[in-house]
Amino acid sequence: MPRGRLRVYLGAAPGVGKTYDMLSEGRRRAGRGSDVVIGFMEDYGRPLTRQMAEGLEAVPRKSMPYRDTSFNEMDLDAVLARKPQVALVDELAHTNVPGCRNEKRWQDIEELLDMGIDVVSTVNIQHLESLNDVVEQITGVRQRETVPDDVVRRADQIELVDMSGEALRRRMAHGNIYPPEKIDAALSHYFRLGNLTALRELAMLWAADRVEEALLRYRHGHGIQQPWSTRERVLVALSGGPEGDTLIRRAKRTASRGAGGEFLAVHVQRDDGLVTASPKLLARQRALVDELGGSFHTVTGDDTAWAVLGFAREVNATQIVIGATRRSRLKELFSRGVGESIIEGSGDDIDVYVVTHSEAAHGRFLHRRTRSSGADGAVR
Repeated sequence: MPRGRLRVYLGAAPGVGKTYDMLSEGRRRAGRGSDVVIGFMEDYGRPLTRQMAEGLEAVPRKSMPYRDTSFNEMDLDAVLARKPQVALVDELAHTNVPGCRNEKRWQDIEELLDMGIDVVSTVNIQHLESLNDVVEQITGVRQRETVPDDVVRRADQIELVDMSGEALRRRMAHGNIYPPEKIDAALSHYFRLGNLTALRELAMLWAADRVEEALLRYRHGHGIQQPWSTRERVLVALSGGPEGDTLIRRAKRTASRGAGGEFLAVHVQRDDGLVTASPKLLARQRALVDELGGSFHTVTGDDTAWAVLGFAREVNATQIVIGATRRSRLKELFSRGVGESIIEGSGDDIDVYVVTHSEAAHGRFLHRRTRSSGADGAVR
């Protein structure tokens, strides 16, 4: 039996319209002849959401007793027995009441998918596990219900439900999200404009990363070698020499000039295991990369230049930052350096920036003139 397909509507905050869009998608599929049921939907008393659910079959919920209270949960067995083509299941990160077969709703959804049922679901960015600490810093609220990022990343489709902070606050003020008695408190706390703007940016960046992953899979699946410059991704090549700190900071500044830019660092180890770099310096540079928000990678290869270029194309890098050679001019007369090989092999799809530094000048017969470089050490 082929596994069902998962579509997730991702939002920055409650009230952006995720459940409404989920129901709209259900109606669209039902209109095309698909067998669609509502496995679980929470309208929170919102009239427009409730109206969108009209006409769609809903599987009755299961009442679960817990601590002298009765809770309504999705009846997983009833949905499985109904065997629809499509199940609409709200709130992917929801924690089920103790006594249910699965602890989390996303685990219920996995069972539906394994039975070949397509699922349309919803989740807010603050419920993604990797962003839990960040969201708490922004909003001051710790999210108790989370879902592993990989569960959402594995979705066949992720739809970003976007709305500006101003528009969402107007929707709140008009009573379209919370009941009247909760509006003032929400606008003064969680729904402050700064909070909503930061959450919206988080949602956009997370969705953009998911798009990048899909592009990489497409390129690999179709044998496409050249990078696609969807955004700036700067790769700094580190030899393990003392100039590494300068190169890392330059790569960080370059990546920060554009919205959504990122930087990575790569060090090439020899295939024979021979250590040619200072482990102490590399450890310090790895820490600096982490501190500045980059990612450090190690690859293995006999040809350093081609190893760097291969990694750059694998991660879809748009720029490579390298240090000026520390070799003497005498050595340059008899052999090509790694930097020259990287420049020659980069082609038209990757820009290479050579950054000068004091260590390069100390290793040469003729010191470079200071007017040949700018304040940041870049070659002019």
